[in-house]
Amino acid sequence: MIEAPARPIDHIVVDSRLNDGTRVSLRCITPADEERLRTGIATLSAESRYLRFFSPAPTLPDAVIKRLVDVDGHDHIGWGAICTDCDDWPAIGAVHAVRYADGPAGEFSIAVLDAFQGKGLARMMTAALLIQCLAEDLLTLEVHMLSENAAARRLVKSLGAVWTSESAGVAEYALGVADGIASLRADPDAPGVEDVFHALTGL
Repeated sequence: MIEAPARPIDHIVVDSRLNDGTRVSLRCITPADEERLRTGIATLSAESRYLRFFSPAPTLPDAVIKRLVDVDGHDHIGWGAICTDCDDWPAIGAVHAVRYADGPAGEFSIAVLDAFQGKGLARMMTAALLIQCLAEDLLTLEVHMLSENAAARRLVKSLGAVWTSESAGVAEYALGVADGIASLRADPDAPGVEDVFHALTGL
């Protein structure tokens, strides 16, 4: 059983590698990441933007971008990944959990640039996010995804998420944070996830 970390993790940087050996750094998102996030969204393929934001538009309204970087570590938890093996160290993924009405539940979302999908990054970022969620008593996350988003469905089901409903092309799942952490911790083929657990929990 993984317990919540005893120390604040907001300023911890996790250095690791993707499954193909690419070096990456994971850390909490800050308002200073606004331009990085904006560029990352524009870099997503139209299909990936549609699956993440339900719209293929290459840009999002400024108000939406500002909400995505308005991370306080309690009601809005967000982690991003940077490719340290790439020129200019671009942002290559982000994951968010936003609390509902100051309770123990919230909403989960994730995006990974197309060139870095299928390399373990989504699981690494999700591990960091869930560990911080546990520390902040955010215990259940709802996931809203387009029914056609097979990759997101595979990810959340592998974390133990339970299907709750499906309507108008949108599927909803409920993810228990503790269950997700346990599933990730038990994965023997995810060295990047192990790096996240070691950096954030010491285990």
